[in-house]
Amino acid sequence: MAQPRTRLFSRLTPSTERTLADVLRAERTGGILLLAATVIALIWANSAWAESYESIKAFEFGPEALHLHLSVEGWAKDGLLAIFFFVVGLELKREIVAGELRKPATAIVPIVAAVGGMAVPAGIYVAVNVMQNGGSIDGWAVPTATDIAFAIAVLAVVGKWLPNALRAFLLTLAVVDDLLAIIIIAAFFSDDLHFEWLAASAVAIAAFGFLARKGITHWWILIPIALVAWGTMHAAGVHATIAGVALGMVVPAVARKGERSSLAEHWEHVWRPVSAGVAVPVFALFAAGVAISAERVAEAAGDPIAQGIFLGLVIGKPLGILVFTFIAAKVLKQGLDRGLSWWDVGSVGFVAGIGFTVSLLIGDLAFEGEGAVIQEVKMSVLFGSVTAAILGAALLTWRDRHYRRIYERRSTPIEESRIVAQRYGALGAREDVDVDELPAPDAEDSGPGKH
Repeated sequence: MAQPRTRLFSRLTPSTERTLADVLRAERTGGILLLAATVIALIWANSAWAESYESIKAFEFGPEALHLHLSVEGWAKDGLLAIFFFVVGLELKREIVAGELRKPATAIVPIVAAVGGMAVPAGIYVAVNVMQNGGSIDGWAVPTATDIAFAIAVLAVVGKWLPNALRAFLLTLAVVDDLLAIIIIAAFFSDDLHFEWLAASAVAIAAFGFLARKGITHWWILIPIALVAWGTMHAAGVHATIAGVALGMVVPAVARKGERSSLAEHWEHVWRPVSAGVAVPVFALFAAGVAISAERVAEAAGDPIAQGIFLGLVIGKPLGILVFTFIAAKVLKQGLDRGLSWWDVGSVGFVAGIGFTVSLLIGDLAFEGEGAVIQEVKMSVLFGSVTAAILGAALLTWRDRHYRRIYERRSTPIEESRIVAQRYGALGAREDVDVDELPAPDAEDSGPGKH
């Protein structure tokens, strides 16, 4: 008997469905708060109170030890974003151990798509800057990132009827994207390494993981250890957010006997609201404020650095994701799941072009000390992310209407009963069987998935 053909974006497991729902709820709210913080920052930076905005950003406080006498902007970038990356680390650990990245068959496609979604934008940026005078390849990594909070917010607003498998693809792709961005930050934006402090940070991270595995999770023990790991990582010359990722990755992701969920899943549930609701919006408040004028926009439009970032986000991201996913499908000899089209993949690719949070962070690291360039980088990230969001939202709205029509057709009671009865007989007629939990019928008008 022939084995059923494996398809891209196939039905999700119940566990993945629950996780997806939790992430969507948290990230949707986080995206709204992130947008609000960005708007406030832009209004503040372009108002009569712009000087107060710059003064607050530059205000320094903190101990001199471990080089922690930082500005408010620095604390938001190095401190609060460590919470964001801690949640990313928890999510990565859970996905690798028990999620979609655990199975090579399901992990390979979003991994390849994420690689394409970073390689092509970086290539476009480098090409634009090499071919023009005044260019700089230092910012090659800026257009490679995806802002998951903004991307999910767009998806939540316009994608009510989209298949959950497509949503999960975007989430998994963004998780892999975050992992690659972390590697880029650690490999290319760490200088003057102090190995004694790095060793101290490694010891603190190991102690944190050991206690977590033993079930010793008192906040008054683990939080001080986490702060030591973060502070010594900062002193080592490695960007402090890497400590957040490392701490998340050492947390157990398998539930122990008698537990309903793993510690990684529990902590992700606890800390995600703090990350999406506080850490990232506050970072945006002090990172996104850039003075915008016709003159500055004209200067940025003629600057290869800004051009490369904009084109990388708006064209490179969707192109890389679409092409590399198509290549993966051909190599693996898999087709899209029933009802899905390559327009869906391309639409998700545009949404992935919303860089923002990590793009702003990498821009600050790539051009540290070059104030005028950083302003143009921020402007290009903002304009590129907004453009990608608008294009992605328009395409997803079109696809969403398509899936709504399909869903409404298959939801007609008489027609649905006929299809279920033909396919499943008495099983489909039982009241204790959820029709949506049964495998999708072969009929053309069957819906793409559970909504």
